[in-house]
Amino acid sequence: MSNLGPPLVGVLAIQGAFVEHARALRKAGAAATEVRTPEQLTGLSGLIIPGGESTTLGIVGGQSGLLDALRAAISDGLPTLGTCAGMIMLATRITGGDQSLIGGLDIEVRRNAYGRQGASFECDLCVPALGGPDLRAIFIRAPWVERIGPAVDVLAEYGGRAVAIRQDRTIATAFHPELTEDVRLHSYFLDTLREPSAGASESEGGAGVGT
Repeated sequence: MSNLGPPLVGVLAIQGAFVEHARALRKAGAAATEVRTPEQLTGLSGLIIPGGESTTLGIVGGQSGLLDALRAAISDGLPTLGTCAGMIMLATRITGGDQSLIGGLDIEVRRNAYGRQGASFECDLCVPALGGPDLRAIFIRAPWVERIGPAVDVLAEYGGRAVAIRQDRTIATAFHPELTEDVRLHSYFLDTLREPSAGASESEGGAGVGT
């Protein structure tokens, strides 16, 4: 990652709260750019996949070739944060359905696990990795994690279910951190951009990550 300026983080801008994620990134000290095509992944230091409709993300991304490009970039070590539908897209499997996924996290998730739109809620969530007071978490048609693999760390739980997880430099939350003024989660994600990937050799030096 370049020392000449703030890291450039892409925000997938097919749908969802990508504007709010970009605002949070800038507040946390990064530069943000919207991503809609495979070519726009070039030169990024990190990527955010926001909430929205995961089925729509899968269909549109598949038709444009973006899903394949995202799979390749994440496999090559591009640090990635997925929120709500982004968590679903980063999963290896989903419960009770079938759709195109990006993968990258050894997890199985359940879509709309807490109910539909009318069951949306907010809560104060303990996220020890962030330090400080509890994080205000907004759950909107949120998933939860049904199963996690051995390489996955649980960052937060709600009601006995994992709702924030991390595997290497890929992070996912079932809630929407971009819808509050608290940018600690985005700052935590930006910290991973400075870490070596567990899957990268010394000679690769984190191949696939923009500098």
